[in-house]
Amino acid sequence: MDLHLAGKRALICGGSSGLGRAVAEALAAEGAHVALLSRDAAKLQVVADGINATATAKAVIVTADLADHASLLAAVDTAEGLLGGPTEILLNNTGGPPPSGVAGLDPELWRTQFEAMVLSVFRLTDRVLPGMKAAGWGRILNVASSSVVEPIANLGVSTALRSSVAGWAKTLSIEVAADGITVNTLLPGRIDTPRIESLDKATAERRGVTPAEARAESIKTIPVGRIGTTEEFGAVAAFLASPKAAYVTGSLIRIDGGAIRAI
Repeated sequence: MDLHLAGKRALICGGSSGLGRAVAEALAAEGAHVALLSRDAAKLQVVADGINATATAKAVIVTADLADHASLLAAVDTAEGLLGGPTEILLNNTGGPPPSGVAGLDPELWRTQFEAMVLSVFRLTDRVLPGMKAAGWGRILNVASSSVVEPIANLGVSTALRSSVAGWAKTLSIEVAADGITVNTLLPGRIDTPRIESLDKATAERRGVTPAEARAESIKTIPVGRIGTTEEFGAVAAFLASPKAAYVTGSLIRIDGGAIRAI
C-alpha cells in the first residue's frame, strides 16, 4: 500500500533508538524526509546514516534536551531549515522516568519529569501547529503507554504524566480537526526496546529473579504470546501519519498484543 508520504517532512523526537527510530525508519521507507531529535548526536548519526543509505528520503539530525525550552525550539528551527520547510508530521516521544509509585515523592521529581515528559510536548506542538494550519494538513502523534488505559504497578509517575498528555491530545484534536490536522496517541504495550529491558531488570531485582525470568512472566500476560517488535509499532505510526488516516483523530491506539484487559 502506498501511504502517499513521499516528500512529507517529519520531526521525530527520541529518534536515536527504540520506538522513535522505528517510526523514523518506517516513514523514510515511505518516502518521508525525517529530522531525528535527541540529546545524543553520535547515536542519531548512526540512524541517519542507515536511513540515507537505504531510503530515497533524506534523514538529518538535530540535538536538544527536551527539558530545555530554548534549545528545543532552536532545534525545530534547524530541522525545518535542513528539510526545507515546515514540519508536517510530529512524533512526540519522550523518555520514561525510573520505576516508582506516586505517594511521597519529592515535588522536584514531579517538576523535572513534567518539564521533560509533558511540557516539552506542549511546546513542540505549539511551535509546529502554525505551519500545519497554514498548509491545511498535519499529523501529530504522541507516544504514551498502555498504562494510560490500565495503570501498571510501579510505573506511577509515567502513568500520571502520560495520562495528562492523552487528555491534552484529545482536547487538541477537537480544536484543530477543521484545519486538516489529526492528533492521535499511541499506547505501546511491551515492545522490544531498551526501555523494556531496563524495566525487566528493575522487576527482576525487586522480585529476586533473573531478567529473563521476569520477561518470561510478563509474556504470559500477553494474549499473542510474545513481545512486539519496533517494526510493528513503526508500521502503525506510519499509517496514522499518512493521508489515508485522515478520519482517525483524537484516538488512543493500542499496540499491545491484546494485553490491556479493559474494553
